[in-house]
Amino acid sequence: MSDDKYVRVASDVRLGQGVQMFCFVNLYGCTIGDDTKIGAFVEIQKNAVIGARCKISSHTFICEGVYVEDECFIGHGVCFTNDKYPRATADGGGLQTEEDWRVVETFVRKGASIGSNATILCGVTIGEGAIVGAGAIVTKDVPPHAVVAGSPARELHK
Repeated sequence: MSDDKYVRVASDVRLGQGVQMFCFVNLYGCTIGDDTKIGAFVEIQKNAVIGARCKISSHTFICEGVYVEDECFIGHGVCFTNDKYPRATADGGGLQTEEDWRVVETFVRKGASIGSNATILCGVTIGEGAIVGAGAIVTKDVPPHAVVAGSPARELHK
């Protein structure tokens, strides 16, 4: 674990052994597995789970409801979502609170890799060993060991 004064790890975070973190990391309410490396400017929110031996590259956002299994690579600037129909306000006009919406879960299975600046929409599963190309927008499930790229992401033929 980093002793850098620019790393914020809330008291409710569960950190595995050997976790490495760099400047400007913000973790709260999440679980991080053993020997995972978290780059600079990463935020991981409550109820997100990161497995063991993962690499989370800089400028990545992992929100509530995202589950990343062991040995996954998450590239620079990857953004996950957890709400299919985001709104700032509730029906009455006030700002939404947690009671006004529900988290839609996303799963990244063991050994998957997500390229830099990909956007992963909520409710999808990225299969074991799959590769998501840089800049892809993932809108549907990615089969195990598939390679997808584009906007929206489509499977590449071998």
